[in-house]
Amino acid sequence: MTVLFADLKSSMELLADRDPEDARAILDPVLELMMAAVHGFEGTVNQVMGDGIMALFGAPIAHEDHAVRACYAALRMQESVRAYAASARRSHGVEVQIRVGLNSGEVVVRSVGSDLRMEYSAIGQTTHLAARMEQLATPGTIRLTADTLRLVEGFVDVTPLGPVPVKGIQEPIDVFEVTGAGAARTRLQAAVLRGLSPFRGRDRELEQLGLAQQHAGEGRGQLVALVGEAGVGKSRLIYEFVHSPRLQGWSILEAAPVSYGQATSYFPVIDLLKGYFKIQSRDEPRAIREKVTGKVLTLDEALKPTLPALLSLLSVPADDDTEWRALDPGERRRRTLDAVSRLLLREAHEQPVLLIFEDLHGIDAETQAVLDGLVASLGTARLLLLATHRPEFAHAWSDQSHYAQMRLSSLPAESAGELLDALLGPDHGLAPLKQRLVEHGNPFFLEETVRTLVETNLLVGQPGRYRLTQPIHALDVPPTVQAVLAARIDRLAPEDKRLLQTASVVGNDVPLSVLQEIAELPDEALRRGLDRLRAAEFVYEAKLFPEIEYTFTHALTHEVAYGGLLHERRRVLHARIVEAFERIYADRLADHAERLADHALRGEVWDKAVRYLRDAVDRQAARSAYHEARSSLEAALRALARLPETRATQARAIDLRLDSRLVLAPLGQYDRILEYMREAEVIARQLGDQRRLGLVLADMGARLRNVGDHRRALAASQQALDIATELGERGMHIEARYRLAQAHFAVGEFEQAVTMFRRTIESGTSGGVGFVTCRSAPSPVRPRFLEAWPHAWLGLALGHLGRFGEAVHHAETAMRIAESADHLHTVIESYAALGGVHLERGELDRARRAFERGLALVRPQSAGDVNLLSGLGYTYALSGRAREAVPLLEDSIQRETSISAMGLGLSVRRTRLAKAYLSIGRRDDALTCARSAVELSTKHHERANQALALEALADITACDDTAGPGDAVDLYARSLALANELGMRPLVAHCRAGLGTLHRRIGSRGESDDHLAAAAVMYREMGMTYWLEGRERNVNG
Repeated sequence: MTVLFADLKSSMELLADRDPEDARAILDPVLELMMAAVHGFEGTVNQVMGDGIMALFGAPIAHEDHAVRACYAALRMQESVRAYAASARRSHGVEVQIRVGLNSGEVVVRSVGSDLRMEYSAIGQTTHLAARMEQLATPGTIRLTADTLRLVEGFVDVTPLGPVPVKGIQEPIDVFEVTGAGAARTRLQAAVLRGLSPFRGRDRELEQLGLAQQHAGEGRGQLVALVGEAGVGKSRLIYEFVHSPRLQGWSILEAAPVSYGQATSYFPVIDLLKGYFKIQSRDEPRAIREKVTGKVLTLDEALKPTLPALLSLLSVPADDDTEWRALDPGERRRRTLDAVSRLLLREAHEQPVLLIFEDLHGIDAETQAVLDGLVASLGTARLLLLATHRPEFAHAWSDQSHYAQMRLSSLPAESAGELLDALLGPDHGLAPLKQRLVEHGNPFFLEETVRTLVETNLLVGQPGRYRLTQPIHALDVPPTVQAVLAARIDRLAPEDKRLLQTASVVGNDVPLSVLQEIAELPDEALRRGLDRLRAAEFVYEAKLFPEIEYTFTHALTHEVAYGGLLHERRRVLHARIVEAFERIYADRLADHAERLADHALRGEVWDKAVRYLRDAVDRQAARSAYHEARSSLEAALRALARLPETRATQARAIDLRLDSRLVLAPLGQYDRILEYMREAEVIARQLGDQRRLGLVLADMGARLRNVGDHRRALAASQQALDIATELGERGMHIEARYRLAQAHFAVGEFEQAVTMFRRTIESGTSGGVGFVTCRSAPSPVRPRFLEAWPHAWLGLALGHLGRFGEAVHHAETAMRIAESADHLHTVIESYAALGGVHLERGELDRARRAFERGLALVRPQSAGDVNLLSGLGYTYALSGRAREAVPLLEDSIQRETSISAMGLGLSVRRTRLAKAYLSIGRRDDALTCARSAVELSTKHHERANQALALEALADITACDDTAGPGDAVDLYARSLALANELGMRPLVAHCRAGLGTLHRRIGSRGESDDHLAAAAVMYREMGMTYWLEGRERNVNG
C-alpha cells in the first residue's frame, strides 16, 4: 500500500496570536481540502493530527494502482490548497502552503472502525519513511521515495533530488519531487494491471521493427506502418516493442485519435504536443505559454519563430500574436505544418525519437498533412515514425524509400494454439474447443470468446486452468468479434448494459463527471456499475487526475455498444451530453467546441449546433484546417435550416455565408463562395439589413472578379461603396473601394483604378479600422501587411499606363511593407508586382531577380504562384532563354484557379505563352494559344487583356510568309485602338513598332517610318530602352 502524510507548514507561527475561532477558520478548510482529495481517489484518512493528516491507499479499499492514486491525491491537494490560499491571503492576510510526503511498501494495519474517517493503526518503516518525506518537503511540494516511484513511473512527472540521509535509516535514500501528472493510461497499460495474454506469433515483426529502429538510430529516418483488421494485435505489437530494452535512451512520443477525432483538426498532434510539453488539462494559458516557450527555446533558440504556431495549436495566444492573426490562412497553415516538423526533427537531433500514431484511419486531414510533411523530411533524422491503421486507409507514402509496411494477419494456427493453451489451460477435454477456435486466429476474437464462455458458465475454473461443462457440439461460437461483443453486452445485467451504452454515447473517452450527469444513477450505484464493467473488461480507468476518465478497452467494444442503441435514445443522450458539458466546462467551452458541435448535431439541438459549429469553424480555420472547417460550415448551414425563419435566424444565415470566405478562399473555391454570397444577398435584401448587404456586396465584387464576371463585379462593388458611404462604415468603405479598384483594373480602366487605389491608400494610412476580411464585424486590428496590397496593384496599373517612375515607387513600397510585416504571401505577391513593373518597362535583369526571389520563397513549400511563374517565364523568353521559358509559362496556366488573379488574368498568361511558342518556331501552337487568349479576354470583357492578346496574334500572323499582310495590319489596328482608348502607352508603342516593322517588310516605307518614329519617341519618353533597342535591331536587320 501507499502511505501519505500532509501538513500545513509552520502552522504554529502562522496561527500565533490568533484566537482559536480565527485559527480554526484558517485551518479547517485546509484539512477539509486534504481529506476531500484523499476520498476523491478512494483513499482512507486514518489520522487527523491538528494541522495535518495521514492517509492510506490500498487498504481498507484495495486498489492495484494505490501509489498512482496517492500521487494524484497529493497533486489535487496542492492544486486545491493553492486556490484556497489566494482567498486566505485576501481575507486573513496569511500565506497558506502545505507539504506532502509519500512512500509505498508493506504496512501493518489494524482496523479500529468502519467509516472512512475512523482511525486505522498503520505502523512500520513504510509509514516512518512517508512521514520523513513530508518533513523533507518544502512548502508547496510533494516528495516521494524510489519505492513509490517504481509503482507510478510514467503516471507522474518527477524531478530527482538525489540521495538524502534519513534518521533511522543507515544509508541515504533517493528522494524525488512530484511535478505533475503524466500521460493518460493506455488500454494496454491498464491491461498490465490485470495481466496480459501471452504474446505469440509476432517474432518476425518485432525483428523488423528492431531493424527499422537501428536504421533510424543511425540517422536514416524510417516510417513503418502496421496494417491489419481490428483486434489483430497492432497495439499489442507496439506495446511489446516500446517495452523492449532496445529503446533505452530513446524519447517516445505517442498520439492517438479519439472517437470524435475526425471532426477535430490536429487532435492527435495536439495530444502529442501536450504530452511533449507536459501540459495538464487544468493548466492556465500562462502556464502553457511558459512550458512551451521554455522547452522550445531551451531546445534551440532558432525555433523561436515556431512559437506562435505551436501555441495556436494549443489554443493559447503568443505574447504578441497580432502578426500571427494577421497572416493569411494559407501562410498560417504552412507555418503550422512547418513548426511541428521542425520541433520533432530538432528533438531527434538531441536524442533518437520514436513517434507513435495509432489508428490513422480515424485522423483528420490536417494531422495527415503534418505526417505527410514529416515523412517527406525524415531524411537523416534519428526518428522512427510508427503508425497503425486498418487496410482501408489510403496514403501517398508507398514510393518513399524509407517506408515499410507490415501487414498483420490473423495468427497462424500454431501461434493461435499457443495463445489458446495459455488462455484455457492444458485440460485434454479442451482440445476440440481449441481446434474449433484456432482457425479464427484474431487474438481479440479469441480473448473475447473465452470471456464469453466463462461468463455463460460453459467454462469453469481459473485463467489458464479452465474446463468445459458441456460437450463441444453444444457450443455456439459467433462468427465475428463484433457478434461476440454484442452477445457479451446483451448478457450484462440490464442496468449495466444501459450504463455501458450510455457511456458509449459520450465517446470512446468518458469523463466520469459527464457520465454522472447523464446516467440517472446515484453516485454509489454508478461506481458499482463501472466497477462491474471494468471487471468484465469493457472499460478501464484511463485517467485519475485531474479528473477520472474511463475509456473503452477496444474501439470495437465502443462501436458495438453504441450501435446497439435505438436512434431516439441516442438523440436524447447526445442532447443531455451537451447540457452536461455546458455545466461542467462552463469556463472552458471553447476547448470543447468540436465535441459540443458533434453532440449537438447528433442530439438535434439545432440552435446550439449552429453556435458550436461556428465556433469550430473559427478554431479549424485558425489552425488552417480548411477541409474540416468547410465540413463544419456546411453542417452549420444544414442545422440552421432546421430552425424557424426568424429575423435573428436569417441574420445568422448571412453571417455563416460570410464566414465561407474564411474557409473556401484558401481552397480556391471562388465559385462556391459566390453562390453563398448570392444567397446572402437575397436574404439581406429581404431583411433590409443594409450593413450586412454592404459586406456581402463588397465580397461579391471580389468573387465576381475571380470568376471573370467583371461588369457585375463593378456593379456590386459600387453598391457596397454607396452603402458604406450612407452608413458611415469606414472599414467597409475601404474594402468596397479596394474591390471597386480591382474591378476597374480587370476591365482595363486603369485611370479609374489608379484613382481608387490612391484613395484606398490614403484611407488606410490615416488610421482606424482596416479591411473587413472575415466576420460581419470589423476587426479592431488592421494588419500591417494589408497596406501593401493597394500599393502593389497601383504599381501594376501605373505600369500599364507607362508611368514607370511612380509604378516602381509603389511596387517597392509594397515590398518594404510586406517585408517589415514578415508576411510571406504578401512578400511573394509584392515580388510579383515589382517584377511585373520592371518586365513591362523591359528591365529584364531587375524583373528576373524579383521573380526568382519570389519563387525561391514559394518553392520550399512545394507550391507555385502563377504570377511569378508567368512573369519569370516571359522574362526568360525575352532574354533569349525560350527553352527554359516555355515550361514555366505552361505551368502558370495549368495551376490556374482564378480567371483574374492578382493583376494578371489567365488570358495574359496565354498571350505570353503564345509569344514564347513563336520564339521557338512552334507557330501553330502560338496561333492556337493567342486565339484562345483573344477569345477568353473578349468573353470576360477584359479590354486591356484583349488588346494585349490582339497584339500577340498580330505578331504571329505577321510572321506567316504565306499570308497577306492585311490580317496582321487589321489585328494591330484593333489592338492599337483599344490601347489608345485605355491609355496603355507601352502597348501603343508596341503596336506602332509592330506596324512599322510589317510595313517595312512589305515595302510601305513611308508608313513604316511614321510608325517606327512614333514608337521610338514613346519608348524614349517612358525609358523603355530594351524595347527601343530591340526594334532598332529588327529594322536594321
